[in-house]
Amino acid sequence: MSGRETDAPTGVETTGHEWDGIKELDNPLPRWWLWIWAACVVFAVGYWVAMPAWPGVHGYTKGLLRASDRVAVADSLKVLDAQRGASARALRTASLEEIERDPKLLAYAQQVGQSVFGDNCATCHGIGGTGGKGYPNLRDDAWLWGGKLEDIQDTITHGVRTGRPGARLSQMPAFGRDEMLPPATIDDLTEYVVKLSGRPADAAAAARAAPVFAEQCASCHGVAGLGDQTIGAPNLTDRDWLYGPGRADIRGQIYAGHGGVMPTWSGRLSPETLKALAVYVHANAGQ
Repeated sequence: MSGRETDAPTGVETTGHEWDGIKELDNPLPRWWLWIWAACVVFAVGYWVAMPAWPGVHGYTKGLLRASDRVAVADSLKVLDAQRGASARALRTASLEEIERDPKLLAYAQQVGQSVFGDNCATCHGIGGTGGKGYPNLRDDAWLWGGKLEDIQDTITHGVRTGRPGARLSQMPAFGRDEMLPPATIDDLTEYVVKLSGRPADAAAAARAAPVFAEQCASCHGVAGLGDQTIGAPNLTDRDWLYGPGRADIRGQIYAGHGGVMPTWSGRLSPETLKALAVYVHANAGQ
């Protein structure tokens, strides 16, 4: 006799534990659960012996199988490099135009470019390359620095406003922040730019801003506002706006002169990877 109380409805002894009048029954664990638990213990002991498991002062136990995930990954990378070797060598020596004319090499470049884009570029330009406010859309046909293969590769290679040699460089003046123009004139210029883009605008304000635009803005954007890709000046007559198309967005750009920075990828990515990335962007753009 255990001396423990037996639960009348079930006939099972209690453990002696009671909470708010509820007594715990001393039911045995299911047999199948005990077998699984025992098997897990046996497996754990076997894993400790066979595989790297226990840390030490100067290392860790290597296990009877001497397995190593680090070595397995290194071996897998060697196999992958061997498989890609021929295509990588061809990509390294081929010109951009030759890559686009060779279906097999183009497909390889696209695969490499897509992977690299996802790892390095999608943070700013988005997974699909459609960009966002302040980050260019790479899927349309609006290019600040030119949309030819060579232009795209040059921008990727050297970056924009990084201070590195060869980097693209342009600077929109901060006409308001630096007190180059009074607020009323900035308001008029905003209406003038809205008019350039083919939208309804305050005619009187646009007329007042016309000589200001010719004096302050035309040297970069052109007399007709068509922009200049050689200096990274955007076209003001289309419907593509890097910092937004609204009046407040346009006024903000005239006032503060925003300018983003694109990293210099030369030195971070190999020459053949830069080619693949340029081909991928070019092939998926609106041209």
